Formats: sequence, C-alpha cells, structure tokens
Amino acid sequence: MLRNLASSLFLTERDAEFDDNKPKVKGRVVTTLHKAKEVRPLVEKCVTIARRSLAAQEAAGEFATDAERGSDAWKAWRKSDQWQQWSNAIAPAVAARRRAVQLLGDKQAVQVLFADVAPRMADRNGGYTRVVRLATPRLGDAGTSAILEFVGKNDRVKKAKSTKPVFETDRELSDDKDEEVQDEVTSSDDEVDASAEDSSSAESGSEASDK
Repeated sequence: MLRNLASSLFLTERDAEFDDNKPKVKGRVVTTLHKAKEVRPLVEKCVTIARRSLAAQEAAGEFATDAERGSDAWKAWRKSDQWQQWSNAIAPAVAARRRAVQLLGDKQAVQVLFADVAPRMADRNGGYTRVVRLATPRLGDAGTSAILEFVGKNDRVKKAKSTKPVFETDRELSDDKDEEVQDEVTSSDDEVDASAEDSSSAESGSEASDK
C-alpha cells in the first residue's frame, strides 16, 4: 500500500497532457494523515537515492554518444574504450535506479523520479515533502485527511512589507504641512483674541451708558 501511494505521488509529475486520468495538481496527493506520515520517509529515501546519482550521470555524459542506437556510429562507440569509461561512470546511477525500482515497484514512477524530481531537488539536503492537514474529514469514514506534496512547487509566495524610503521632497512636504497647520492655529488664536477684545469693549460701553 505504501509503495503504491509513493508511486502515485511520483506519477503526478508525469506528462499527462493527453491522459484521461490527469492529476489535478502535480506533485500532490490527498490521503489520510496517518498514511501520509507513514509514506513520507519512503518518498524521502527514494528522492535521496536519485539525487545522489546525479553526479554519476553527469560524469557519464562526458563519455556518451549522440548516435542512434543500432547505427554504425553507435556500434563503433560500443566497441571503443570510451564505452568502457562510460560504463564505469554510469554504474552508480544504474545501481540507484535498481534500488528505486526495488523500493517502489513501478518503472514509470522511477523514470519520473530520476528525470524530473531529482534534478529539481539537487540543491536540497532533505525535507523534500511536507504534510498539510486538511480541516474537512474524508467522506465515508470521517478520517482525517491530509495533503502530501513536494516542496518548492506549490509554495505560498510571501509578500514582504514595502518600506517606502523618505526622500528630501517628502520631508519638505511634511515640513510645509506642519507650517500650514501652525499658521492655521495661530490665525485661529488671533481671531479668538480679537473676538474677546470686542466683547470686552462692548461690555464696557454698555456699563458707561448705564451710568
């Protein structure tokens, strides 16, 4: 069961453009939380095996040939010393593929693993997958559902807060606004003082007329 689940996760990365059973999201499967936690170490182990074989594949590429298999040029390369060097260089990668087939039991999943997933994880030293618990339980048995997916492809984009720099023009505008506010305050104070003086003079005039 775990081998089939791990193979299903790798097969979601395949080219399924004309496939009737096309995955909704590449690199993601939805299963129960306990299954996702159990199969995650198997997936991580397979990716590590494939990632470590990338160096052997690159080294063997120096001795490979572009000739078509079965052609005269390919037969000549097959009998040369260059083929022996290529065979010695590619041996660790072949052993890694056999180990992955033994763990997964699906040759197509292994092909997708070595061709697509491993090169994408070449710069990571572990932590290739994550488990995200879903709030909605599974229909039927109400089991806790979870998402098992590869990291680096469906990640959320974190938006950093934009800190707008303060330029001289902004400072000048702020100073001008402060001066305008200060002028308005002083003018309002002058108006209040003038109205107070007018009222006091009017009161004194009314007292004089009464006398």
